[in-house]
Amino acid sequence: MMIYETIEELMIKAQAAEGKTFGEIDNTGRIKNLRSKGTLGNIIEESYFGYEINSVSKPDFENLGVELKVTPFKKNKNGTYSSKERLVLNIIDYMKEFKFTFETSSFMSKAAKMLIMLYQHEPDVEINDYRIFKAFLNEFSEEDLAVMRRDWETIVTKIRNGEAHLISEADTMYLSACTKGVNKSSVRRQPFSPIEAKQRAFSLKASYMTGLIAKYLTPEHMESISKPGELNTKTLDEILNERFMPHYGKRVDVLCQEVGLKYNPENKSMIPHLMTRLLGVTRNDIDQIEEFSKANIKFKTIRREPDGKIREHMSFTNIDFDTLIEEEWEDSDLFNMFSEQKYLFLVFRFTENYQKGLKRVPYFEGIKLWNMPQETIEGESYDLWAETRRIVREGVELVQKGNRVNNNLPGSKFNRICHVRSKAQDGDDKVMLPDGQWITKQGYWLDKEYIQKILDKR
Repeated sequence: MMIYETIEELMIKAQAAEGKTFGEIDNTGRIKNLRSKGTLGNIIEESYFGYEINSVSKPDFENLGVELKVTPFKKNKNGTYSSKERLVLNIIDYMKEFKFTFETSSFMSKAAKMLIMLYQHEPDVEINDYRIFKAFLNEFSEEDLAVMRRDWETIVTKIRNGEAHLISEADTMYLSACTKGVNKSSVRRQPFSPIEAKQRAFSLKASYMTGLIAKYLTPEHMESISKPGELNTKTLDEILNERFMPHYGKRVDVLCQEVGLKYNPENKSMIPHLMTRLLGVTRNDIDQIEEFSKANIKFKTIRREPDGKIREHMSFTNIDFDTLIEEEWEDSDLFNMFSEQKYLFLVFRFTENYQKGLKRVPYFEGIKLWNMPQETIEGESYDLWAETRRIVREGVELVQKGNRVNNNLPGSKFNRICHVRSKAQDGDDKVMLPDGQWITKQGYWLDKEYIQKILDKR
């Protein structure tokens, strides 16, 4: 095994791999029979750097304190780059992790310095023709470390409270605890509860990795809503409230006038554009705001009546029925959406009661940063997914009733948390079910009563 004496020497070797394919690098012959990208990192370890694969907790280049990570990115249709997946680091030992500080944690012992080698994932390219695109040494900024410290403390607090089984990736901003196991039976003991918890690993969210990749592959950097060093002492939630608070109580048309935006309630992008301007950034796309991109935060607008009640359910992703009947729960769109994403609820309130034909202008009431609790994900959300899949597999019942076509998919009375309903633009906006029937496009929704309870807890 070759020993690299300095980081400079290691980086010269690593960057010399840029432009090479895995087939050119491999001298073990294993890539010829490789069906999974999972061992591409092993090929780099063995064939390129010449050290044996191991599963020890210490960094790969121990004398330099550097961990090697080989990870894919993809090029999007609009020409931007994004991470193909989260960057998984090390399995969390629930029985030990709570005894550490953040500085001595298993995460920091692995990830403080990482040699990251990027390859481009292309669906129609053979694995052996995947090419190393970029190699760089990553050390976290002070601001990112401050966020990750709070993320680590959030995870460890749940362990200390005997709630390791309630950990969710959406609990945290940049550093997450992703499930890591073959199936649901991959569980571990936790120290302060008899309930076994899913095996999890520390990982950098795919959204965080996208921001990191963009930094090295594109000259155009994202905008930040935080001032230099501000995240060292404040949470993102606190910063958002500080930025928005001066605008609470103002009508939307007045806010639009203040920031030079045309008030057009028919334009669905008006509110996101207004919010980004209130945050002091020029980008209209929140995915181009650094903190939102890294933490995978999405906007959701809520409109309340004068008495505080919500009239409308909240829509989320459309259902791909062909995928639904084949997917497993932890690979499903519904699970990934709620287990990985946070939502910034933008709350508006009308001063006049709803009346057909009345043009009402709401005022900006406030915000709430929210993610679905793990027990709800594994409870009501799982129930919805399982019941929807069962019905689709057995065949959806479609019944014509007047001008409407009703179906037996789980509706708003299913569990008072989430349900399935149409997301079609009109009656002709349809998709084909696996059994050949046509149905208006359907999506997952959160019940308005559930959203009401979330806001009432503020």
